[in-house]
Amino acid sequence: MSQPATLPPLMMMKKKTKKCSGPSILSSNQHPQPGKVKFLGVRIYIVERRMGHSRRGFLSSLARSKGFRVEDTLGGKVTHVVSEGNPGGELWGWLRAQTVALAGTAEVLDISWFTESMREGRPVAVESRHRIQEDASLLSPVGSRSAVSQYACQRRTTLDNPNKIFTDAFEVLAEHSDFSGSSGPALAFKRAASVLRSLSSALHCLGDTRDLPCLGEQSRAVMEEIFECGRSFKVQGILSDEKFQTMKLFTSVFGVGPKTAEKWFLRGLRSLEEIATHPHVHLNRMQQAGFLYYADISRGISKSEAEALGRIVEDTLHQIAPNASMVLTGGFRRGKEFGHDVDYILTTPDAGTEEGLLLRVIDRLNYQGILLYQEYQESTFDKSRLPCRRFEAMDHFPKCFLIIKLHAEVVPEGALSCDHGDRRGWRAVRLDLVAPPADRFAFALLGWSGSTMFERDLRRFARLERGMLLDNHALYDKSKDAFLVAKTERDIFDLLGLDYIEPWQRNA
Repeated sequence: MSQPATLPPLMMMKKKTKKCSGPSILSSNQHPQPGKVKFLGVRIYIVERRMGHSRRGFLSSLARSKGFRVEDTLGGKVTHVVSEGNPGGELWGWLRAQTVALAGTAEVLDISWFTESMREGRPVAVESRHRIQEDASLLSPVGSRSAVSQYACQRRTTLDNPNKIFTDAFEVLAEHSDFSGSSGPALAFKRAASVLRSLSSALHCLGDTRDLPCLGEQSRAVMEEIFECGRSFKVQGILSDEKFQTMKLFTSVFGVGPKTAEKWFLRGLRSLEEIATHPHVHLNRMQQAGFLYYADISRGISKSEAEALGRIVEDTLHQIAPNASMVLTGGFRRGKEFGHDVDYILTTPDAGTEEGLLLRVIDRLNYQGILLYQEYQESTFDKSRLPCRRFEAMDHFPKCFLIIKLHAEVVPEGALSCDHGDRRGWRAVRLDLVAPPADRFAFALLGWSGSTMFERDLRRFARLERGMLLDNHALYDKSKDAFLVAKTERDIFDLLGLDYIEPWQRNA
């Protein structure tokens, strides 16, 4: 085999310079040094939403290198607001939500104006094709005077849902994606359902969705099929799928998640009876309790049952900590009449006195003979690990997951929901308790009140729109490098520059 010819050292090191085939905003023969402003009458603000932090940083550096002044924050001195990929109604809704108003002469422009200005090396004249208009036709189908926000924390969502036919379909698709391990599509369908749930009137055609945020191609395709056929064949196929139905059944058991459910399905198991009798299936304590009390805890809990359970816990709490207090959270705080469990936050007036509180409550409930199951998780809260930079549904406060025997006599008018013919006079109900320090109570209450999508978007809004980090423990302002103090939920909304949303309006 012949050997390849050996190139001289200089030829091996020399590389050809790639030539551009056309004009580019990156090319310029005379780049002023960053910070040397040539156009004093122009102050540009680049909108980061839908663009991303990295691209915004690149475009800002490019503009400054060409002598443009680029503002890092939106303010009254901004003359040109530049946006990329934001629908007009959505962008103007965001601009109106900002705490600082624009000057009346400020131009709101598409990225095309910025691109042309960079190529020319000077601000080009603003034409009508550059402007992003605040068009009255961009109103939402609810008939409100503002566009629907992409953030659930800026939408008031009650339990009324005139678009249930669509949201039910999206929820099936989201659940199917979750079972398949496809978190991205699952979140997309959940966001689509959340937007439609916030509307106060029904959609009548696909055109009514124009400029609604968070509706991707797949979501619109499902809606179009429902508009035309009255149903989604894709959703119907999922509902009749054996694996989907089996996964729903298995995950309805307390303590069973999607991974365990899929493992059982792959073993060929199809019913709860097969799992309970299979010699090679080993259940942990929580799953054992889930199977033992499945008939009770798989049924919904009424609000009267939740309040009756709360009175039991409150009486127990005041025996051991007279100054302690508790608040019902979760779906019941948002106005729901039924839920799958009951959540209460316990707190004491002084930070530190909440330590050991849950253990004493558990002991008392056990002494009363009504504690059927308990799992206690010690506090892992550590101020030095704050702020958290990723979404976490669960916090690090001490908490416990219980199953309580609820007797009929403690529920008003005997309104205990039991199986027909059940003469025990009691039922098993799930109860979750959490005990945050007093100075973290507002953040924990906000987080535990939900809904999950509302909380997720609240944290996303804080991060993307305010440069802050929010979770169940704290609110951190990155620009000030400081944690912000909040005694109430309303304080948190005020710090974020948001209108306060009542708990019953957070059903996103």
